[in-house]
Amino acid sequence: MIIRIVRMHFTEAGVADFLEIFNQNKDAIRNFPGCHHLELLKDATNSHIFTTLSYWQEPADLERYRTSDLFGNVWRRVKPLFSSRAEAFSLEKFITV
Repeated sequence: MIIRIVRMHFTEAGVADFLEIFNQNKDAIRNFPGCHHLELLKDATNSHIFTTLSYWQEPADLERYRTSDLFGNVWRRVKPLFSSRAEAFSLEKFITV
């Protein structure tokens, strides 16, 4: 299982557009082959910062998504709304307590 975290800082004007884009595409992303979970988190202290958390069956599934038309179309619309560069991390569970 691969956990993908993407933290995005938006301009004030970009937040509403981002939420509209996310809501339009969340079901397609959740149903993309290999995706087991998708959620959107909002920063507790800054309403312009959002983080996506997604779980992927295998690294190859995440890579297929990242090279898909779906991702390309979403990212092309979201990227201009950023106030700074997005931070993305891929993680594996290591120790579960």
